[in-house]
Amino acid sequence: MSIIIAGRFQLQEDVERARAALADAGFDAGRISGFYLNQPGQHDQTPIGGDHIQSPGAKETPEGVVKGVATGGAVGAVIGAATAPVTGPLGPVVGGLVGGHVGSLFSFSKMKERGESEEGSRENRVPPREAGMLVAVAFDDDGLADRAADVLRQLGAHHIERAEGNIVDGDWADFDPASRPVLIS
Repeated sequence: MSIIIAGRFQLQEDVERARAALADAGFDAGRISGFYLNQPGQHDQTPIGGDHIQSPGAKETPEGVVKGVATGGAVGAVIGAATAPVTGPLGPVVGGLVGGHVGSLFSFSKMKERGESEEGSRENRVPPREAGMLVAVAFDDDGLADRAADVLRQLGAHHIERAEGNIVDGDWADFDPASRPVLIS
């Protein structure tokens, strides 16, 4: 693992300037990476796309659906049975189906709002990284971190972060777009 310093830029031209400036400052060109980071949730990290198989904050939803359908179905069937003299023999069946459907909506109360904490998890927090152009440089000497950050800062980079990883042939191979960055400026 190497030390990586990365910064965000607005334009593709800025990325190319930063790559050239880092190489001119003595950093290995093969260990400089420039790439576009997609919006949170659009990183295709799962077989069906996205960042997570299940949306953060929705883990308790299936439990809420089952409870809601069971409770609503039972209440609906009882009400349907009570109205059977008016509605006929299908009253309990229709009441149970309608009650189950309405009860399933109870699952929405189990969903977390954005930023709302979830017991034992930090997954439902505000997304860690915004979309944009990133330039990253890897090196092994910790003494180069300030120099790399200064070069990026002088070129107008913002959200400069420090990480560990591997950049090989211009590709940050182990970059995790959903990880929380450690900002240094």
